[in-house]
Order: sequence, then structure tokens, then C-alpha cells
Amino acid sequence: MEFLDLVGFGPEGWGKSLLLAALVTIMVAMAGFALGIVIGGLVAWAKLAGGTATRIFADTYTTVLRGVPDLLVIYLFYFGGSLLLSAIFRLWSDGGFVGIPPFIAGATAIGVVSGAYQAEVFRGAFRSLSTGEIEAGKAVGMHRLLLFRRIIAPQVARHAIPGIGNVWQMTLKESALVSVTGLVEILRQAQIAAGSTRKPFEFYLIAAALFLVITWLSQRIFDWLEKRASRSMVREAA
Repeated sequence: MEFLDLVGFGPEGWGKSLLLAALVTIMVAMAGFALGIVIGGLVAWAKLAGGTATRIFADTYTTVLRGVPDLLVIYLFYFGGSLLLSAIFRLWSDGGFVGIPPFIAGATAIGVVSGAYQAEVFRGAFRSLSTGEIEAGKAVGMHRLLLFRRIIAPQVARHAIPGIGNVWQMTLKESALVSVTGLVEILRQAQIAAGSTRKPFEFYLIAAALFLVITWLSQRIFDWLEKRASRSMVREAA
């Protein structure tokens, strides 16, 4: 079978399956990345303004999650989540094994890992803020929520965009590890197609190309966001 037939949309082509797998990859990466933003923001706040106990917890979280292999975290969430879910169901029924959906386990795992890196990005972005603007906001009577919404959050977001872009690229690559749970994303689909056609090189090459296309498009979006944020900062400074 010709290469174009393999990747085509005909009866024996794998084009539709590969595109669906690419969509799953984007969705699981975006879900994990969004979860990481929430976790990263809370952990950064704990490190910057929390008490002793919360700072210790936040430091431990970022140290452990950045030190443990991502694949191990995915296994822990997948099998640990399934054991927890089975134990809960056994409270109301005779039981049996209840597996956690691979998408939820994978997105949660890479979200928790991503949150550890995003916390450090947000913390660094906050430390780069001008204290004069914060003091000026307090001087004109802004309460804490308004100060956060009008001054702190927009500027932290601007300073964090380059670092957050790097974390997104990392999260996107980590999504390939979720294939171990059986979720049919790009890598898993390439494995299935390679096994069915006995053409592993072709399909793993296609998988690499799909990841590169998604990465390239993502980088263009973050570059646009960074330029837009830089222009607004220049206008404010003028």
C-alpha cells in the first residue's frame, strides 16, 4: 500500500483515525494545562502569602512533582484512582473493579505535574511586579480583590506568558505518556496502525509530524499573546 493511501481517508486509510487521535491529544493536554493553571495559581499564592504550614506544603508539592517521573504519576493516578473508585462503589454494592476513565486519569495526572511547574512561573512573574504600582493601588483605596483584578493579575499574566508557553509545550509532550492507560491519542493510534499494517516507521513518523504541527501552531499563538502583552505594557509606560 502506498504511503498516501495509508494516511488517506479511503476505506483502508488511517487519516480519519489519526486526526481524531490528534484531537484527543489536544483535548487531554488542554484539560491538564487548565487544571495546572488552577493548581499553579493556588500553590504560587501559598508560597508568596501563605502561612508556614501552607508554604511547607507548597514547597513539598513542587519538589516532589518535579522530581518524580511523569509516567509514574500517571500510573499512580490511573491505578490509585481505580482502586479508590472501586472501594467507593463497594460501599453500596457487591463490588467489582471499577476503572477510572483513562482521559480523566491522564488529564488529572499531567495537570498535577503541570501545576508544579506553573506555580514556579507564576511566583517568578509576581516577584517581577513593581511594588510601586501595588502601593499606589493601596493608596487610592483599592481593596484586595480589586487590587488583584486590576493590577496584580494582568501584570502577572503578562510576565508569565513566555514561561507558561514552555509549560504548555511540555504538557503537550507529556500527553503522549497517557497512551499507557489505553487512551487513543496520537502515539497510541500510531502504535495500533503500525501493528495492523506492519509499517511502524511510517506511522511513528506521522505521529512526530502531528506533534510538530500542534507545537508550531501553539508557539505561534503564544508569540502573538506575548507581543500583544508587550504592546499594552509599552502603551501604559508611554
